[in-house]
Amino acid sequence: MSTYHLDYLDQLEAESIYILREVAGQFERPALLFSGGKDSIVLAHLASKAFRYGKIPFKFVHVDTGHNFPEVLNFRDQLVNELEVDLVVRKVEDTIQKKGLTEPKGKFPSRNWLQTFTLLDTIEEFEFDACIGGARRDEEKARAKERIFSVRDEFGQWDPKLQRPELWSIFNGKIHKGENVRVFPISNWTELDIWNYIRREKIELPSIYFSHDREVVDLNGQWIANSDHATLETDDVITVKKIRYRTVGDMTCTAAVESKATTIDAVIEEIVATRISERGETRIDDRVTEAAMEDRKKGGYF
Repeated sequence: MSTYHLDYLDQLEAESIYILREVAGQFERPALLFSGGKDSIVLAHLASKAFRYGKIPFKFVHVDTGHNFPEVLNFRDQLVNELEVDLVVRKVEDTIQKKGLTEPKGKFPSRNWLQTFTLLDTIEEFEFDACIGGARRDEEKARAKERIFSVRDEFGQWDPKLQRPELWSIFNGKIHKGENVRVFPISNWTELDIWNYIRREKIELPSIYFSHDREVVDLNGQWIANSDHATLETDDVITVKKIRYRTVGDMTCTAAVESKATTIDAVIEEIVATRISERGETRIDDRVTEAAMEDRKKGGYF
């Protein structure tokens, strides 16, 4: 008798599709957080496979900081149209005005931490009981702690000491009114897995993931995009570099890496050679404190 063999990408794909179908089966009003970055694009691709013969059964949600890369927003809109899904966009700027929040200051002011307020308001507005996201355990130590089904209380807060066991891939989505679950279908994937899957599935990505010329400014050895959101000082030098982005967040908190990789194969070669995680190398907001990500997650951040 012949045996059916799944390679490691097939296994990861099967697990993620199983999780997405569990979300559809266990929750009444799930949503997929979609930024237009590579991880959320892979999630969208997996969702299209999971529900291939019908409409994807949840809305896509983007919390727009107003500091996004234009290439990513354009790609977001293009893919949403192709998938024929409903996209909900809520803007951090509106939340700042509505709640009287303090606009971040500084040379590269990031609204990243303010996303929490907008996200929690959006969850309340649409009564979402589950939010699917593209976080992965290899990105950051706080994300490595979190379960695939991560329960948040009625205030959107996460307690890392109160997490449910997930033995034998059994996921418990039972919640009380007001609570919600954050779901991470690609939690067990790595950055290299994501890129190998993108290559195998021939998934299109925004152009900023590949080498291109961009005006950047040196911030303590990191290259930050020159943009209308930056407040440069007189001694700052604007340089044109060949760069690409390993991860995509605000233009003001995401550093680029110098690169000549213009193809997926070349990007994979760079990832294999590096010993620094993508967030460790490029995300300025994670360096505020040793527990910056965990503190934000406890407060309701994704």
